[in-house]
Amino acid sequence: MKRRMNKKTKTVLDYLIIIIIGIVMIYPIIWMFFATFKTNEEIFGSVKLLPEHFSFQYYIEGWKGTGKVTYTNFFLNTFLLVIPTTIFTVASAALVAYGFARFQFPGKKILFMLLIAMMMLPNAVVIIPRYTLYNQFKWVNTYMPFYAPALLCCNSFFPYMLIQFLRGLPKDLDESAYIDGCGTLKTFTHILLPLMKPALFSAGLFQFLWTYNDYFNSLIFINSVKKYPISLALRMSLDGESVVQWGKVMAMSTVAVIPVIVLFFACQRYFVEGIATSGLKG
Repeated sequence: MKRRMNKKTKTVLDYLIIIIIGIVMIYPIIWMFFATFKTNEEIFGSVKLLPEHFSFQYYIEGWKGTGKVTYTNFFLNTFLLVIPTTIFTVASAALVAYGFARFQFPGKKILFMLLIAMMMLPNAVVIIPRYTLYNQFKWVNTYMPFYAPALLCCNSFFPYMLIQFLRGLPKDLDESAYIDGCGTLKTFTHILLPLMKPALFSAGLFQFLWTYNDYFNSLIFINSVKKYPISLALRMSLDGESVVQWGKVMAMSTVAVIPVIVLFFACQRYFVEGIATSGLKG
């Protein structure tokens, strides 16, 4: 009886700790949401969480954007930038990972070492050569500086992640497919890709979040307001007014967070499963 009571008490305490940690982590988002209904005086002059009045005025005003460019344009630009980049990244990383995980070829170990070394190369080191190169290609102020590296698998984190996942899949599957008459490409597309779904979802979610939240690269390669993604639009809203209306900024920040939250909860099962089975296998 005492053991059961101790077990129940421990379970209650565990859930209580998890709930407290969850509230602490989600509190900034809750505060940001309620700040969308507050004036500057309320935000900076009061510690109360709830506003005095609820009004969607800041959402309406904030959505108008700057000049003739509204947040409808900014969101369209964002998805036009993020979705192809994510698709290209997942497709190219899967192909590269398949080559490293399943085939033997001359220089494989050296190339794999270079792949790992590229993960340790900071973006600040390569940003000037990249800008110079893309400027020669006339890609500045377009989305090609994001599409091309994704298509050519320039981010080595994703192939490395998928390689570890593929190493956990038995090679007997490939051999059985070969016996049944499948070629190399068909084995990859019909046998391995369906099994890689959790890892592919994880890679896609990572790339989506990183590109969606990317401010530095967008600032460097995009200089036309009409092509700004949401990250630059939010920053521009701080510079467009002499007195910043923080309620308006918080309103647009809240709207910008919604697609990320929806995507995470929609893909949570695949994301957790992909992380649990990728990168932990030798």
